[in-house]
Amino acid sequence: MKLLSINVSKKVDCEYKGKTVTTGIFKKPVQGKVFVGKNNLEGDEQADLKNHGGKDMAIYAFSNDHYPYWEDLLGRKGLKYGAFGENLTVEGLREQNIFVGDQFRIGSCILEVSQPRIPCFKLSIALDNDAAAKILTSSFNCGVYFRVIKEGHIKEGDSICKIAEAPNSIDIRSMFRAFFDKQFSNTKQVLQAAIQLQPLSKEWREKAVRRLSKL
Repeated sequence: MKLLSINVSKKVDCEYKGKTVTTGIFKKPVQGKVFVGKNNLEGDEQADLKNHGGKDMAIYAFSNDHYPYWEDLLGRKGLKYGAFGENLTVEGLREQNIFVGDQFRIGSCILEVSQPRIPCFKLSIALDNDAAAKILTSSFNCGVYFRVIKEGHIKEGDSICKIAEAPNSIDIRSMFRAFFDKQFSNTKQVLQAAIQLQPLSKEWREKAVRRLSKL
């Protein structure tokens, strides 16, 4: 995999359906080396710290391979990197090939996969499409959140190399489908495995326990 773009933003206020919303979703590409801290990228801010940012959701990555689908869907060619609120736009990222607990070296830092992303209404703001969050959910191409194992610097063009993985792990796409795909046949098995996965974020482990109790 390859890092195509590093995207950051400060919090801003915008209007959405008659209300003022504070968001950091309008990510824009930056050039040069960027410092990766434990809670976020240098120059980046998150408005909703319950659902974004912090140790388990420090960095969000999304695949540029998904961009053509969205450009056709929205009828908009040339979507700029960062359009989905991602910090890292990555070439070759496939949710079905990325597992919870996978560790990757990028530049001088090490990142660990912690959970999928659940899209919220702010994606609809970013893409100017009220159905955007629902469409992303139904595609299962959700992107991944990383925690920072080793702080360091990254830059556009860096290779992304897997250096470690967790035993008996679950790929991000299956994890996401276990929560959002009613046709998914492996929901129970995935959730049972998820609650044993130490690298999985606390939030998603608790979600798995609650979901299992209702099956």
